[in-house]
Amino acid sequence: MHKFILLPLLASAILLSACSERVKDTHPEQLVSKRQALFKQFTKTLEPMGLVARERQDYVKADFLASAVALQELSSQPWVYFRADGNYPPTRAKPEVWSQAGEFKKAQDTYLAAIDTLVQRAGSADLPAIRASVEAVQKSCKSCHDQFRTDIPGG
Repeated sequence: MHKFILLPLLASAILLSACSERVKDTHPEQLVSKRQALFKQFTKTLEPMGLVARERQDYVKADFLASAVALQELSSQPWVYFRADGNYPPTRAKPEVWSQAGEFKKAQDTYLAAIDTLVQRAGSADLPAIRASVEAVQKSCKSCHDQFRTDIPGG
């Protein structure tokens, strides 16, 4: 009797795991995987600064400045992976990345400028200015995501 209960459960588990399996990046240069990895590093680097900006973590000048500089170093890296042959599953980039290349470039420039301002203010101990800079970086991320990224991989 247990066989009849376990077999459908096992089959359901296998089907669910197959449905949730991520699409593999099969491009020889793995353009999507490389840019996604960099964007994950962006998030990991920005999160502690966001905690400081929201007053959930103390401002420690050396740590905050190091995070801002690390983010600045990362900030120029993913854009080379948005090549014409980089629009394939499992991308979350909308076609507008390529069809509105000028707008996409403006979004990048806005992001890079916001990070430069953050770095300039990071060691100042001017918490309202730092907070505004972190918010500007986060806003530029969200704006670009809203315009150029889908929530559905490959679509």
